Amino acid sequence: MNKNLLWKIILIVSVIVVCAIAVVPTKSTPEPINLGLDLKGGTHLVMQVNLGDAMRAETDQASERLKTQARTGNMPVPATRRVSDTMFIAVPAAGVDPNDYINLAETHLPDFEAKRTAEGIEFSIRALSMTAIEQQTVAQSVETIRNRVDELGVTEPLIAPQGKDRIVIQLPGVDDPERVKDIIRTTAQLQFRIVEGSPGPSEESVRATLPPAQLSQIDILPGDSLDAFGRVTGKEFYAVQKTVPVTGTDLKTARVQKGSLGEPIIGFSLTADGAVKFGNLTGANVGRRLAIVLDNKIKSAPTINSQIDGEGVIEGRFTPQQASDLALVLRSGSLPASLTTLEERTVGPSLGRDSIRAGLTASIVGFALMTIFVIIYYKGAGINAIVALTLNLLILLGMMAYFKATLTLPGIVGSILTLGMAIDSNVLVFERIKEEFRGGKSVRASIESGFTLAFGTIIDTHLTTIIAALFLLQFGTGPVKGFAVTLLIGLSASVFTAFFVSRVMFDLIYNRPNTQPARISI
Repeated sequence: MNKNLLWKIILIVSVIVVCAIAVVPTKSTPEPINLGLDLKGGTHLVMQVNLGDAMRAETDQASERLKTQARTGNMPVPATRRVSDTMFIAVPAAGVDPNDYINLAETHLPDFEAKRTAEGIEFSIRALSMTAIEQQTVAQSVETIRNRVDELGVTEPLIAPQGKDRIVIQLPGVDDPERVKDIIRTTAQLQFRIVEGSPGPSEESVRATLPPAQLSQIDILPGDSLDAFGRVTGKEFYAVQKTVPVTGTDLKTARVQKGSLGEPIIGFSLTADGAVKFGNLTGANVGRRLAIVLDNKIKSAPTINSQIDGEGVIEGRFTPQQASDLALVLRSGSLPASLTTLEERTVGPSLGRDSIRAGLTASIVGFALMTIFVIIYYKGAGINAIVALTLNLLILLGMMAYFKATLTLPGIVGSILTLGMAIDSNVLVFERIKEEFRGGKSVRASIESGFTLAFGTIIDTHLTTIIAALFLLQFGTGPVKGFAVTLLIGLSASVFTAFFVSRVMFDLIYNRPNTQPARISI
C-alpha cells in the first residue's frame, strides 16, 4: 500500500472516530444533538414591543437632560412638561432668552428639533431619530429577553425580531413554562419618580388633594397599603411626577438581600451616569418621598433624608422565588418598552416524538429503497456509494453535535435532501466511469477520468445550493435556519465522501500493486 493511500485511510478513520464520539450519548450529554421546538416540545411566543413606551422614556430623559445642562451652565432651570410620547414643552424662566435653551438643545439634544410656541419651546423627536429609536428598542428587547432566558438555562432558544415591532420566542424543552413566560413578559421597567401630595385609597381622592393646574403633570399609580407589621391590607394610590429622571437603564447590578426582619429585598447599584442623576434627583428633593416604581406599580415610597448617589434597595412583599426572579430580570436589563403577547402556543413532547418517528420512518424507508436500487443497478460500485452515504450521515450528525446546532423537522428534511444530493454525486461519477470504460480505457484510467471529469459538475451543483443555503441562514429564522444549517453541513460532507471516501475505496480494490484488473463491477 502506497503512503498516499495510507494517509487517506488514516484520515477517514479519524473522521469516523471523531464523529462517532460526538453522537454517542453520555451522562453529561444524554442528548448529543439539540432538538428544536417542533421535535422536543416547548413554548412558542410572538410578542409585540410597545414602542410608545420607549418614546416616552426618551422624551422624559431629554427633558431632564435639558434641565441638567441648564443647571451646569449656570442658567435658570426651565419648567418642562411632556405633552405626548414624542414631545415636551420647556417654559423658560423669566428674563431668559428662549434661544439660549434652543442653542443648548442643539448640542445636548441632537435627536430633538426645537420650535418656539406661545407657551414656550416645543421639543419633538426628529423623524430619523424616531426610526432609530424604534430599531434600537426592538434590538435591546431581543437582547434583554435573550439574557433572561440564558440565565434560566434554556437550551438553544430562538429569540429573533420579526417585522417592525414583533419578537418571536421559541423555548424548547422548558421545565417550568409558566415561570419562564412570566419572566419574559415582566417588563422590569424600574423608575424613580418624585411623589406629589399624599397617598389615598382611590385615584379620585388623590386628585382631590392636588391643584387643578398640577393634574396634567402627574400620573396616579397604585401601590400596596401595609400595616405596622408589613402585611398587605389593601391598595393605596400615589400621585407621581410624569417625568422619569432615573430608570432601570441606569442600573448596574441587582441582587437579593435580607431586610431588617429577614424578608427578601433587592439591593441595586447604579452606573456612573446613573449615580450622578440619582444624586441630583435625591439632593434636590430632600424631605420629599421618592417612589420606586416597577412596571407602573409602586413598590415603596420612602422619604429622602439625604442625597443618595449610587445604591439603594427595593422593598416589597416578595417570596424568595419572586425576589430571585426580579433580581434576575433587573440584572439582565429592563426592557425598554412593555410587551404584548400576540400569539402563544405550547408544543407537547408527544407531538415532537411523533414528528421524530415520522421523520425517521421516512428516512429509513427512503434509505432502504435507495440502497436496494443502487446495489442492483451499480453492483459493487453501489455498495461503495452506500458506504460513502452512511459516512456522510455520520459526519452530518457529528458536526451538528460539535457545533451545538439545533435539529428541527425542516432540518431532518434538509438532511434527507443532502443524502439525495450525495447519491446523485456518486451517480455522476459512476456514469462517467462507465462511459470512459466503454470508450476503451483501462479500469484504472476509467476511474481516474470518471472522478476528474465529474468534479466540475458536482462542485457547480453543490456551490449553487450552498449559496442559497447561506442566504437562508442569514435571513431565515427558526425552522428555516435549521434547514439551512443541516443543508450546509450535509453538502460539505457530500463533497468529502463522494471524492475522497468513494475514491479511496475504488483505489483499495482496483489499484493494488502488481495487478491489472480487466473488469469493474459497475
